[in-house]
Amino acid sequence: MSKPKPIDIAEFRVKAGKKIDLAEWQTNVDTLYDSKSDYRERLDAGTARLSELQEMLYAHDRYSLLVIFQAMDAAGKDGAIRHVMSGVNPQGCQVFSFKHPSATELDHDFLWRTHLALPERGRIGIFNRSYYEEVLIVRVLPEILRSQKLPDETLAAPDFWGDRLRSIADAEAHLHRNGTRIVKIFLHLSKDEQRDRLIARIDEEDKNWKFDEGDIEQRQHWDKYMAAYADCLAATSTPDCPWYVVPADDKKNARLIVSQILVDTLAALDLRYPPTSAARRAHLLEIRRQLAAGEV
Repeated sequence: MSKPKPIDIAEFRVKAGKKIDLAEWQTNVDTLYDSKSDYRERLDAGTARLSELQEMLYAHDRYSLLVIFQAMDAAGKDGAIRHVMSGVNPQGCQVFSFKHPSATELDHDFLWRTHLALPERGRIGIFNRSYYEEVLIVRVLPEILRSQKLPDETLAAPDFWGDRLRSIADAEAHLHRNGTRIVKIFLHLSKDEQRDRLIARIDEEDKNWKFDEGDIEQRQHWDKYMAAYADCLAATSTPDCPWYVVPADDKKNARLIVSQILVDTLAALDLRYPPTSAARRAHLLEIRRQLAAGEV
């Protein structure tokens, strides 16, 4: 059996300014692994390489990486984060999950709470859901806007959602200019596969805790969500801050693709360990001599 071909992340990248119809994007691709052991070997190689790059990112201390995961319920965001990031030093990686905003958060603009959680230079930050919820669930269920205390003229703007998308794109461009590299991953799950995963959460007692009846309500708005995601991806995928549509019906495939996206993104940076001057090197060698001789 021939080995699966290397992963070309360009296949999953949304081109800037391109109109999107998610029905034309696959939710599954040919299997990227030969067997369970081959999958494990490939994922382990990816996590090891990611760990090396994260250490260099930290030492270089000029860039940070923000990874945003968005998806419909049961698409595998938590599993992808857990498996792909398993080899990364916890001190160099932070994961944030954004739920319903608090009263304090509602007293600020919609980007405020997520910007407080942005990764520092040298670190990887992961947003499990993000400010994109403000142009997804809020767009599908606009009654949520009533709690956001927005001025009447803002709500009455002729292109309210376009304004929000431009605010996001502008904010991401600002972050990129200042050293934060942003990668956005949409785990593209089919409606049939979501149904099967939700049923599994009911059938398997140890998964009952994962079942949320609210997921069924959101499923009723599937087509509206696909339209909102399509507009979002088209408006905010840029050469500097791209979206990747990752087929998610096969969780193992999705994890391998996500791993490759993160590795390729970091490898493209000019990361270097800080150089040591000749004078400092000589000083260190003298300290080494003293340590070896028992003088200190």
